[in-house]
Amino acid sequence: MSIKTDHSFKKISLAIAVVASVLSMTGCGKEEQAEKTAESAVTTVTAPMAANVTTDRLIAADADPSNWMSTGRTYSEQRFSPLEAINADNVAELGLDWYFDFPTNRGIEATPIVVDGVMYVSGSWSMVFALDAKTGEMLWQYDPQVPPEWAANACCDVVNRGVAVWEGKVFVGTLDGRLVAINAKDGSLAWETMTIDQSKPYTITGAPRIVKGKVMIGNGGAEYGVRGYVSAYDTDSGEMAWRFYTVPGKAEEPFENPVLAKAAETWTGEWWAYGGGGTVWDSMAYDPELDLLYIGVGNGSPWDPAIRSPEGGDNLFLSSIVAIKPDTGEYVWHYQTTPAEAWDYTATQHMILADLNIDGNDRKVIMQAPKNGFFYVIDRETGKLLSAENYTTVTWASHIDLETGRPVELDGARYGDGEVHVVSPPGLGAHSWHPMSYSPDTGYVYIPVQEASFPYQQDVDFETSTERWHTGVNMEIAGLPENDKEIRDMVNPMIKGHIAAWDPIAQKEVWRVQFPNLWNGGMLSTAGNLLFQGNADAEFAAYNATDGARLWSFDAQTGIVAAPITYTVDGEQYIAVAAGWGGVGALATGAILTDAKGAINRSRVLVYKLGAEGQLPDPVPVKRELPTPPVLEASPEELAAGHALFSRHCSMCHGDRAVSASSVPDLRYMAPQTHEHWNDIVIEGVLNKRGMVGFASRITPEESSLIHGYVTKRAHDVVNGND
Repeated sequence: MSIKTDHSFKKISLAIAVVASVLSMTGCGKEEQAEKTAESAVTTVTAPMAANVTTDRLIAADADPSNWMSTGRTYSEQRFSPLEAINADNVAELGLDWYFDFPTNRGIEATPIVVDGVMYVSGSWSMVFALDAKTGEMLWQYDPQVPPEWAANACCDVVNRGVAVWEGKVFVGTLDGRLVAINAKDGSLAWETMTIDQSKPYTITGAPRIVKGKVMIGNGGAEYGVRGYVSAYDTDSGEMAWRFYTVPGKAEEPFENPVLAKAAETWTGEWWAYGGGGTVWDSMAYDPELDLLYIGVGNGSPWDPAIRSPEGGDNLFLSSIVAIKPDTGEYVWHYQTTPAEAWDYTATQHMILADLNIDGNDRKVIMQAPKNGFFYVIDRETGKLLSAENYTTVTWASHIDLETGRPVELDGARYGDGEVHVVSPPGLGAHSWHPMSYSPDTGYVYIPVQEASFPYQQDVDFETSTERWHTGVNMEIAGLPENDKEIRDMVNPMIKGHIAAWDPIAQKEVWRVQFPNLWNGGMLSTAGNLLFQGNADAEFAAYNATDGARLWSFDAQTGIVAAPITYTVDGEQYIAVAAGWGGVGALATGAILTDAKGAINRSRVLVYKLGAEGQLPDPVPVKRELPTPPVLEASPEELAAGHALFSRHCSMCHGDRAVSASSVPDLRYMAPQTHEHWNDIVIEGVLNKRGMVGFASRITPEESSLIHGYVTKRAHDVVNGND
């Protein structure tokens, strides 16, 4: 399957049909993708080696740097590689060796896994691919056939952050809530189990972790009103071993775990009627010596604590790091980063285990830079806070009190008074899911920081629903250019990002690399004194890990949000990254990221080595003709109502103010026939199988017409140059 160019360049393509064209309006969901056979979802091309990963191999991963056997490379999740053949002195000689095209064009967030010369990587729609890690040849692909309409339940694109491998199997969580075990030898199904109640809008986008023969998986859905938990399943049979709920259920019913009775004391009202939130949708880490599994817990559902817990309370275990026993799921300790969470400040961001010398004492620590803007160093044996400082601009709290471990909130941070409160960081996070890394050589943690703020206002018309975002926050005011100028002036000047080299002992920034945009990729650090990252401007770059000097870059033709890896085959070191613009930052931010050079999706695995001279094909230009919208008949009052409805029901997929910075079609450019069939699509759901579900249960035909009027107005803005 290899095709060699004059540069002996290897380019591998799937032996399946090319992705079909997308209709001018496909909603949040699944584009027509590669053709599938009715009888099987598997292309069976036998792999030469199975995924032979065991507990012993993972514990000894530092002695085997040729492989990248788990999502963070080791159980400590440091994302640091001891490899140094590629280093600061020769990285300028790095070139593209091969690439692999995914058969879809939605967000790519996965960390590839490499075991004994085979790369296992997931793409959008929870598809899994096995590739020869040296040549890029596809060995097999598995499509779990996620129902495209399930995308309506996904807050943050149809992404997947990677697989886990263990004793001959590859494990992936699917968007529709299944845990799937695939035979690593040939890509056939070993088993699958449903991990959720599918009557509720749960999703899975995170990478599983495997500890002592159990595969751990959480889920998402807090924005839609679900109750969070993490589960463990037997890797051989798929049977559930235990489940740990992160928020208590109904007060009058027995608690599933004794600690939930204590947690319930921190809630009031009927929180269970709103779901509660606390989904474990991304980060985990494991300490084999302490035999503790650490999970990061998400935001409240809804965001506004005055709704979910009206008489106050910290609302455990929202926005917390929780340590549990991996054999039983038994609670050990917790630390809550944001009590009474109100701003979508999850603690699901990447957690790193390290041993640091603090004040002359060697401490086993867990480190996290969650969304709320503070960098935490915590004793991972006891959960005691050791230090915390803000790593970016923070306006909701002045500092963290080291005696109590609690933030000292600032006046005006909470928005329960009905007024608009502009707060930094925003719900998108000072640091989102994009993995950071830690180098024991430099002693620095490298954080992909986001600089922004958000106008929070209580939603006075809040009604709970599992069919749309029910945050309790007025999302209409996020449409900044169509709202109060004072709000715009407070929010707009501060939307960018940077790499922060953070000293976790001194709790200070040592150096930074500034970017003009946020939503930049995850990090990889190496013993070659290198730091690798892709960014929103379609660059994949290497920096000196000591001082941040830029040493090398490559035009990736698409924004990169995933984290890179490195590995060796036959003694030669490679650098790899899964590229492809997408995720909630691309979907929901609208015009904020349309100027990013990488704001177009070209989904690929890119692999580099020293001396390689491969090139990507010239990109096909994206051309959009001026729209031809129907006559605008809506009154100013109807346009305002349509904008409010669009912000509530549509903006999370189609972008703020109907501006798309992702592969989801930009509604301002709809074809005339799409305008003509608007209600057939929006109300009746004729594009349901493409992921654009019908909204008949959520909005009335009259409301649909108001939204259409607003979208029509936005098309006229483009035609008239007023956008």
